[in-house]
Amino acid sequence: MAFKKLMARLGAGNAQVETVLVSPDTTPGGTVAGTVTVTGGSVAQQFDRIRVELVATVEVESGDASWREDVTFGAAVVAEGSTIEAGEQRSIPFGFDVPWQCPFTTVGQWHLRGMRVGLRTRVDIPGGVDPGDLDAVHVRPLPVQVAVLEALERLGFSFRGADVEKGRLRGSELPFYQEVEFWPPRELRGRINELEVTFLTDRQGADVVLEVDRRGGLLSEGRDVAGRLRLSHDDTDVAAVAAGLDAAVRQWGARGGGRAPPPPPRPGGGPRVRSGADRRLAALVGGTGPACRVPVRRA
Repeated sequence: MAFKKLMARLGAGNAQVETVLVSPDTTPGGTVAGTVTVTGGSVAQQFDRIRVELVATVEVESGDASWREDVTFGAAVVAEGSTIEAGEQRSIPFGFDVPWQCPFTTVGQWHLRGMRVGLRTRVDIPGGVDPGDLDAVHVRPLPVQVAVLEALERLGFSFRGADVEKGRLRGSELPFYQEVEFWPPRELRGRINELEVTFLTDRQGADVVLEVDRRGGLLSEGRDVAGRLRLSHDDTDVAAVAAGLDAAVRQWGARGGGRAPPPPPRPGGGPRVRSGADRRLAALVGGTGPACRVPVRRA
């Protein structure tokens, strides 16, 4: 018996842990649910805790160096202080809320390049921790976020890239934030190098943080100008969102940051948009996968 206990402590005859999600798809403010199944090995094994964690891969910058690291931002304890007997099988359901400011990774059937969010099962055993594998979780944007993406596409912005950066902005609830980067339309390229968009979402809506990288002139240097556009979760009228974004970007690109001006009223119920506004949103995000059109509820 003493030898078998020693084997368990050294990892021999380990129990197997498998996590199955009810669905791999979720949204910011949604839920992640599933079942953890523990199957005993050849000997009884004690564990201190089993927990599941949401993990995002983030970019860290320090001086001239940069690297990527995994950051945990949501977790649930599945079991504590128990022993799994040899050959025993135990299934434990779990569920927890996804933070509102979780980065989205998937638009329609397209994966957004540069985004990685997953679920990791960690087993704490006496004398060590088994971190487990990272299972992909597909985080889909909320309707208001889809409206912003489609509005930018209507205005002629094209997807450049996306990442998750370690740090905080005013209003951040997580130790990182997502940036989605766009090339400007042709008529703005003389004044703007690129547009970076961050969503700081909550129960009521989203602060759309816009950072305009202004192009410098002969006698001046380029600089970043940031501002915010506040939207509610009901602001899914793409034409109205496009009007607000267009006014804000043009104002900040020409002068400076601050709060976005109200969308200008237009007869006929919407702004003038560039030709080609009906191109697929998938072409905007530059993902990988079959072509699709993301449905948007219009007010």
